[in-house]
Amino acid sequence: MPNFKIDISKAKAVILYIANKFGETDFHRVFKILYLAEKAHLVQYGRMIVGDTYMAMKYGPVPSFIYDAFKAIRGDGYRIPELDSFYSAFEVKNKYSLITKEKADLDELSESDIKCLDKAIEDNKNLDFQQLSDKAHDDAWKGVERDDAMDLINIAKSGGADEEMIKYIIESQEYKNIAFT
Repeated sequence: MPNFKIDISKAKAVILYIANKFGETDFHRVFKILYLAEKAHLVQYGRMIVGDTYMAMKYGPVPSFIYDAFKAIRGDGYRIPELDSFYSAFEVKNKYSLITKEKADLDELSESDIKCLDKAIEDNKNLDFQQLSDKAHDDAWKGVERDDAMDLINIAKSGGADEEMIKYIIESQEYKNIAFT
């Protein structure tokens, strides 16, 4: 089995949680709300909710692993058998529309996850495509070339993390890097 650096069950629960709030929605809305929730969670609690790598794409940050999974669902990406339970929870229509087939497993989400997800949903639910893009075009996104990975510390700084939190995030990342080697 591949060694995924994100928790697939949690990623599925988070995406379902966001998408269930909207009914049929699109990748862009889900990805931007997820990014804004993750940035807020990083600043407040020192960790991301899902922990995917964000790529600085044209219309804002995109969670790389999750986007690849959705491309596989719509038929233009590589399917990984270990992700079948993720794939079966969603349907992709018209290339970018996302339909959920189940409810989020709330046992996968912490209170702080839900708090940040709910705030990001509430603050951004009425924004259109361009407004969401503009909001996600923060300093962390602006600081890298298009289609490159965004830096976690720059994401935290763009969200207003103080020096103590930045130090904590750096130490946590160093520990994670040791754990995955």
